[in-house]
Amino acid sequence: MTDRSTEIAATLAKLAALLAEEEPAPPVEERTVRSLPSRVLLTVEEAAQQLGIGRTTAYALVRSGELESVHIGRLRRIPKEAIDQYAARLIQERPSQQQAA
Repeated sequence: MTDRSTEIAATLAKLAALLAEEEPAPPVEERTVRSLPSRVLLTVEEAAQQLGIGRTTAYALVRSGELESVHIGRLRRIPKEAIDQYAARLIQERPSQQQAA
């Protein structure tokens, strides 16, 4: 068994020497990373993140109709424009609420 171990060690040493002598591989060309086009429809979670609100609040806004959404099969998606429109409504309503207070 010691002869076998010695033989394996010698083979590994030769392999290491061969690897050390090899020239380094040429650098791999950098691949161009293409970004995906921005999506038109977002999940409720993504819309909540865009608005800076919680997922439960976003679902409540969808349920009440304050935040427009569409069905695609069993999925519910929110158009990006609906997020902008909702935020614009909040901004428009804000001054009237402050005057009443």
